[in-house]
Amino acid sequence: MNTVLQCTGISKTYGNDKIKVHALKKCSLSFTQGEFVAIVGKSGSGKSTLLKILGTLDTPDQGEVLLDNENVLHLPDKKLSQIRRRKIGFIYQDYSLFPEYTAYENIIMPIHLDGRKENQENVLEILKTLGILGCKDKFPSEMSGGEQQRTAIARALVISPTVILADEPTGNLDAENANEVVMLMSKAARLYNQTIIMVTHDRQMADYADRILVISDGVVQ
Repeated sequence: MNTVLQCTGISKTYGNDKIKVHALKKCSLSFTQGEFVAIVGKSGSGKSTLLKILGTLDTPDQGEVLLDNENVLHLPDKKLSQIRRRKIGFIYQDYSLFPEYTAYENIIMPIHLDGRKENQENVLEILKTLGILGCKDKFPSEMSGGEQQRTAIARALVISPTVILADEPTGNLDAENANEVVMLMSKAARLYNQTIIMVTHDRQMADYADRILVISDGVVQ
């Protein structure tokens, strides 16, 4: 299988000489194309820090991160911004949709920010796959939490990124919507051969993934 993202010897410490928090301790992981991976851990285990480093939103104290065989940790900010726009899709717990734009406009925003034109047929197909075609012209305030999170998933998928990083994507959803959203993420990984990495504290949600990793006290087991 083709490895699309890997990190080697990642360590991260916060604080000062008096109080230090070792968020990550020499973590080494690899992810292949098309797999849906869940990283499970309690609050404070280091899982969100790991996701930020994988997404180039934070830098480790030591180690390296390779995305499409390129070490992304020491690239200039302009190049990193381009990588985030084109190669990394993000899904957040709070959906992070712009309230003044429709679902369709939110979905295509990353493409437009990159100076490109969307493939409308492709966007509509993703909307249909995720079951929110009827929400295309709705504003976030007119949608349920589940519909908003599906919109956020569509926004991540539409750029055809190398990897999608999902940070507690079901945290604001009830049990029924949470299950539906994670099932759709699993379906999207298979349908689009899309690598998806999800961090969660919910082991039930993690069971939908192809592979489960457990992180505790900054160590991936």
